[in-house]
Amino acid sequence: MVAIVDSGSTKSDWVILDDFKKVFLKTETIGFNPNFINRELIAPEIQKNSNLISVKNSITKVFFYGSGCGVKKNCETIEEELKKVFGKAEIIVKEDLMAAAYAAYSGKPAIVCILGTGSNSCFFDGENVKIELPSLGFLIGDEGSGSAIGKQLVRRYFMKKLPADLHKEFEADYHLTVEDALKNMYHTPRPNAYLANFTKFVIERKDHPYFKDMVFEEMKSFFEYQVLPYKEAHDAEINFIGSIAYYYENTLRSVAAELNLNVGHVVQKPIESLVDYHIKYIL
Repeated sequence: MVAIVDSGSTKSDWVILDDFKKVFLKTETIGFNPNFINRELIAPEIQKNSNLISVKNSITKVFFYGSGCGVKKNCETIEEELKKVFGKAEIIVKEDLMAAAYAAYSGKPAIVCILGTGSNSCFFDGENVKIELPSLGFLIGDEGSGSAIGKQLVRRYFMKKLPADLHKEFEADYHLTVEDALKNMYHTPRPNAYLANFTKFVIERKDHPYFKDMVFEEMKSFFEYQVLPYKEAHDAEINFIGSIAYYYENTLRSVAAELNLNVGHVVQKPIESLVDYHIKYIL
C-alpha cells in the first residue's frame, strides 16, 4: 500500500492506495507543519487515527507533502517521526509547493500558488519546480492567506477600525480579549492556524463592502509579493490551490485583471488531483 499526504498547517489529507493503485482509504489528521508543531506530537497524533493504524504495517511507501518542509532539517524531522509509525515504509518528504504543482498541472507550464492557512508560489514546467521567493511565514509573509486575513481582522477589531456593525457582530461571536489573543498568538504551538480560524467570520460576510476592500488589498499584496517577481507572470497561466483561493476566487480574478494577469483554475483541495498525478506519473 502507498500513502499520499497533503499536509497544511491546519490539517492533513491522507489517501491510501492499494496494490492495484485504487483508493483504499481516505482520512484526515491535524496539520504537521514542523515550524509550529512540537515534533513529539506528530506520531501520537497519527496514532489517534484508527484507520491509519489499522493499515500501518501494510504501507510500503509514504509520499508526504507539507507546509514548512522547504527546509532540509524540517523534512528530516517529518521523516523521522513518520518512521516511528510506518516502520516498514520508505518515507519521501517534500514541501507543499510540490503537491500544489503536481495537483495544478494541466499539461502546460504555469505559476502555481497556495492560498490556505499560509501562502506560497512557484513556477512548474511539468518536470521542474522553480522557487524564486522564500516562504517567510505568517509574521512577515503569507500575504493573502487565511492567517493574514485573520490577522487583519483581529488587529482592526482591537484598534477600533471595523465599521460599527462588524465590530458588534465580531464582539458577539468571539468575546475576544487582548489577553486571550496574545496568549494564543505567542504561547500556543500553531499561532498561524489560530489566526486563520478568524477568516470564517470574513468569509461569511465577504460581500460586505468593508471586507471586499480589505480582502482585495490583501490579494493585491499577494500578487505583488509572490507572483509579479516571476518573469513568467504576464505570460503563464496562474493556478491556485487552497481553501482561501477557493472562497475568494472572484476577488483573485478581479485583482489579476487589474494587474493584467491570467488566472487559470482554482482547486480547493489538491489531494484528489495529487493522487491522480502519482498514479499517472510516479507509481
